[in-house]
Amino acid sequence: MSDNNSHSSNKLNLGIIFGGASSEYDVSLMSATSVLKNIDSEKYNIYKIGITKEGVSFLYNGEIEEIQKNNWQGAHCVPCVISPDRSHHGIIVLGDSTKIIRLDVIFPVLHGKNGEDGTFQGLMALANIPYVGCDTLSSACCMDKAVTKTIFDNAKINNAKWECVLQYQYNKDQEACFRRIEENLGYPCFVKPANAGSSVGITKATDRSSLIKAFELAFIHDKKVVIEQNIKGKEIECAVLGNEAPIASVLGEIVPCNDFYDYDAKYLANKTVTHIPARIDASVAETIKSIAIQAYLALGCEGFSRVDFFLTENNEIILNEINTIPGFTSISMYPQLFAASGIPYTKLIDRLIELALERK
Repeated sequence: MSDNNSHSSNKLNLGIIFGGASSEYDVSLMSATSVLKNIDSEKYNIYKIGITKEGVSFLYNGEIEEIQKNNWQGAHCVPCVISPDRSHHGIIVLGDSTKIIRLDVIFPVLHGKNGEDGTFQGLMALANIPYVGCDTLSSACCMDKAVTKTIFDNAKINNAKWECVLQYQYNKDQEACFRRIEENLGYPCFVKPANAGSSVGITKATDRSSLIKAFELAFIHDKKVVIEQNIKGKEIECAVLGNEAPIASVLGEIVPCNDFYDYDAKYLANKTVTHIPARIDASVAETIKSIAIQAYLALGCEGFSRVDFFLTENNEIILNEINTIPGFTSISMYPQLFAASGIPYTKLIDRLIELALERK
């Protein structure tokens, strides 16, 4: 087995991971395409590593544009595996001649299960490869909405009233689950898979009939479901960047084209309106930024995360959720918020890689 450990012009060997066995596979392809188009290729030897929906890994040597189209699998792919062996420190490329490519750092542009939930981060820890973003524990905590909200409650961070229903509880006594939700939250309420992002599997339930359908959809994606009270207010997003001393971006405001900011509104409709900076009082904005950093640190986040809030008419600040690998598409809020804060997309990627290397 040959070991390819060359660094042309002292560039860093950077692995960009995309795809994944996740319901957010398509979002990852969009994010990775945008990252690859905006990264400073003079600084890095870039290795594009795609993971299929079935969880099979390939080293991809084709055109960047084919990734977003989901045409990347085929002639330009060579099977590979990310080795957990620390002596390899990279990927094993399989084929006519097996070889090792040592990587200095990895940027997992992965969303949802098997990428954002701590599983991939655990593999990176075993392999001893620096990687962009939160570690195994914080990734897992932020991915599971019930765990996240438990930590919010413990840290006295205001968030929406909520309930959690496990699939076995639902199957055992549906009526008891319905009554608990109706008594504690009422209608309308939001039913969400505990471990999914990009608003996949989320339903706004307005009565018992729609609640039943919401559970059926949510349980397709997860065996744990979180139900939240409906909050009327502006949707405000804050991007956070850093390790021990994180910084917060200017705030953005989402005005969804749909009833709520669902998957179609985020990625398909192209009708959602955003305001950067958010149209809110400056002192309220500073408070939101402070709470975003508090939540980021409470959950042990590092590298980057996007923290989402609701702001009611009487200026009550309600934290909604944290996303540890936020969307990086051309229309995604995270890069737009830092661009408005003075860190353009390409420099933001550089900073994320620096933070990953600093943490080693």
